[in-house]
Amino acid sequence: QVQLVESGGGLVQAGGSLRLSCAASGRASFSFQPVAWFRQSPGKEREFVARITWSGGTTEYADSVKGRFTISRDNAKNTVDLQMISLKPEDTAVYYCAAAWRGGAWSNSRNYASWGQGTQVTVSS
Repeated sequence: QVQLVESGGGLVQAGGSLRLSCAASGRASFSFQPVAWFRQSPGKEREFVARITWSGGTTEYADSVKGRFTISRDNAKNTVDLQMISLKPEDTAVYYCAAAWRGGAWSNSRNYASWGQGTQVTVSS
């Protein structure tokens, strides 16, 4: 039921950095539920990027971004951020914030009920 709004996307050269933010919009809060970031390129499946528990004590990353991306949250502000460094052209995608985890595998996009509209990240070579 939570409404999500992503921001922070843009165009950056390879090796650069971007910080994405996901904010709850509307009456609902996701402070007490896990939140994940996914990304999708044209013609490809939506793929898992990172996940964080409601407390922020546990995080999980896709192997492709491990060591370069950092997910964090501020429950008081109802925001979840994704700090991305050392960006590569293959990171180019629309990035989505997902909430309302239904259970099951964290990396499966079908296990989340709430999605934002996405924010475009383009990394040039």
